[in-house]
Amino acid sequence: MAAALSSEHFDNLQLLLKSYRGTNRRLEETTAETMNISTAQAAQLLCSLHLLSHHVLFHHLGSAEQILSLFPDSFHSSLKNLITKILLENSLTWRSEALRDQISLPQLKELDWRVDMVTGSDSVGRMSVPTCLVQIKMEEPCPSAGSETVSMVTVELSRESVDTMLDGLGRIRDQLSVVAAK
Repeated sequence: MAAALSSEHFDNLQLLLKSYRGTNRRLEETTAETMNISTAQAAQLLCSLHLLSHHVLFHHLGSAEQILSLFPDSFHSSLKNLITKILLENSLTWRSEALRDQISLPQLKELDWRVDMVTGSDSVGRMSVPTCLVQIKMEEPCPSAGSETVSMVTVELSRESVDTMLDGLGRIRDQLSVVAAK
């Protein structure tokens, strides 16, 4: 959940009035130098901007009125309007980038299976046990450096394991049906 915005964060945003241009190189030091403020003040300013932008994105604030209502009444009017304009212009891009970069679980791409007879002796008639081999192909949405995006896993299941898995999948199907019906 997004952190609450306090009046301290808006006080730090008032530091923007000391400068007419922003920058994005070596953020804290360059911000401090450009705006003629201390590095500690620059860090507070950047933190407040970060919190405000995250609050806008997290709560899906998409209109100027919604964003302007966050600011205290005593906040500088022109600066409030400028920050709101910047947030509105960039929020769709930031939201889509955040969604694209979010970590998610692997996605199922293929499922293949077959039943084999595993024998425990030289004679096929003695101790032959059916097993199910399940081959799962998954795609990693965020692969680590050097790893492949698609991985394959093969699992051998006994009849009891297949029964347990099918029972569990049946419960999942029933729960999904209930949720989809709402």
